[in-house]
Amino acid sequence: MATTADFKNGLCLEFNNDLYTIVEFQHVKPGKGGAFVRTKLKNIKTGRVIENTFNAGVKVTTARIERRPHQYLYKDDLGYHFMDNNTFEQVSLPEEMIDGHKFLKEGQEVEVIYHAETETALSVELPPFVILKIVYTEPGVKGDTATNASKPATLETGVEIQVPLFINEEEVIKVDTRTSSYYERVKD
Repeated sequence: MATTADFKNGLCLEFNNDLYTIVEFQHVKPGKGGAFVRTKLKNIKTGRVIENTFNAGVKVTTARIERRPHQYLYKDDLGYHFMDNNTFEQVSLPEEMIDGHKFLKEGQEVEVIYHAETETALSVELPPFVILKIVYTEPGVKGDTATNASKPATLETGVEIQVPLFINEEEVIKVDTRTSSYYERVKD
């Protein structure tokens, strides 16, 4: 148990029979009436952000979550398969639990978030940037770089993103998994 005085960004709460992390909070002491805490809470399972106001001093139930390193193995009809880097146990998770699943490449390191009390997997987080190879893109036209133009490119995982005109097939690029966008070209 914790009170509103213990709030900090990243704290995990059991709220409305679900798990939420605090994204943002603000203690408010109006001139008239009691103090309260205005919060933005992110649902761990769905990723949806809600706003809620707690009266100052209210007790809330905290939940312990753990981040464990896993390695992505493969995908089949049962879902995406990961191996715990410490215990070598394998776990199969559905696509809905994985943010940015379209950027998963075999052997890639990810973090699986577990609810510590029940030992259930809640979600999978990819690293902020992944390095992928371009398997197909139209060739850029020389001299066509006066503007910040882009073209579609298909990556080795099958996803299509927009890249600058100077990027060619077989090049390796860094992709931002949070925005699903090109970040930079990777030098050999």
